[in-house]
Amino acid sequence: MTAIKIFPSELNGSVSAPPSKSYTHRAVILSCLASGRSRVNNPLISRDTLATIKACQTLGAAIDDKRTYLQIEGKPDLKTPDDVINVENSGTTMRLITAVSSLTPEGYSIITGDESIRSRPMQPLLSALSSLGVNCYSSRKNGLPPIIVEGGGIKGGETTVRGDISSQFISALLISTPKAKSRTLIRIHGKIVSRPYIDATLKTIKSFGGDLTNKSYVEYIVPSGQDYHYTEFDVPGDFSSASLLIASALLAGRRVKIEKLNFSLPQADMRIVDILEKLGADFNMDRSNGTITLSKSRNLKGGEYDLSDSPDLLPVLSVVALNSGSKMIIKGVEHARFKETDRISILAKELRKFGAHVQELRDGMAIEGPKELKGCSLDAHGDHRLFMALFAAAMASSEPCTVEGVESVDVSYPDFIGDMKMLGALIEGI
Repeated sequence: MTAIKIFPSELNGSVSAPPSKSYTHRAVILSCLASGRSRVNNPLISRDTLATIKACQTLGAAIDDKRTYLQIEGKPDLKTPDDVINVENSGTTMRLITAVSSLTPEGYSIITGDESIRSRPMQPLLSALSSLGVNCYSSRKNGLPPIIVEGGGIKGGETTVRGDISSQFISALLISTPKAKSRTLIRIHGKIVSRPYIDATLKTIKSFGGDLTNKSYVEYIVPSGQDYHYTEFDVPGDFSSASLLIASALLAGRRVKIEKLNFSLPQADMRIVDILEKLGADFNMDRSNGTITLSKSRNLKGGEYDLSDSPDLLPVLSVVALNSGSKMIIKGVEHARFKETDRISILAKELRKFGAHVQELRDGMAIEGPKELKGCSLDAHGDHRLFMALFAAAMASSEPCTVEGVESVDVSYPDFIGDMKMLGALIEGI
């Protein structure tokens, strides 16, 4: 891991939110399955989305990077991969491609990734696909990657999948079952987490001509034998990455304007707007122009926040809590333990280094910030969102801090360090 030193800083200026990682994944995969030539405008090109692009190319799609857009020639009749599909660190790619690879005509797809990916749960998706006639299994017989999927298509029928671990299992089924040989009924078992990500999947499927019935998120009826059609899809600015810019502004901003946001397409982390109001933050929002402008806010309100539908806001809100005048309780994010890292445990450990009092809960944490953040050495454990959140907190510290894991930002926000320096962050490479 590579560390950088971050000095107390004051941010000022304007910055554009990077494109949405979630919508880029979905648009690329649906373009791969569509007949004809699609165009994906304003895609995020990062380590995670490159994993999806390469996986789709391995399955037969022709993808041409035109810098500001991707031109994708779909392959409705997917080809059997010539090699193992390596999703690197991308859980979204792992889940979505596992389902999509069952649509190859024959042979086997082997899907794996880095050490973190090989510890991510897959059995709920494998069991659901098996109920639909797909032969798929964990190579280690433990429900974890590497995953082996036999081609031949999805038969259809009825299946049940858990909703409490990852919405990606549901999205994977929704994207792939329109190509099934008979009608599919998908039932969701248990609590549904990260519902706005399902909304993003449904919105993108509709853009590519897919048809299904959503029965209150607990059942989906998917007609069989559908053909996705080529389309032109505009990827919106990413509220997940923007929320980390927002945290940086709340902790160390004189005046920061975040641009190129889209308030019309569903995104889980758009919830940050409601949270800003509850916190009593100093901000101004312009929906028509897609901007949020913020300044450092002292003594933000504490309170209780349920992030079950927006777990990626856990790192954001946990560092903002350091600047709160009262205790903040974050709950509903037990599924954050199954992300790139156990984000609850690691955040609790790292925030204590600033002098915060942190109680780790089963499904979240309770945080009381110190009067002044202490300088310290921090470790993001290779998790891109943890690195960016700890970076934001470090700028508000009374003394310089070091944070390990700078190389992880290319997973979702390759320009993060450059944007922070442009806004006035004082950093030094180590």
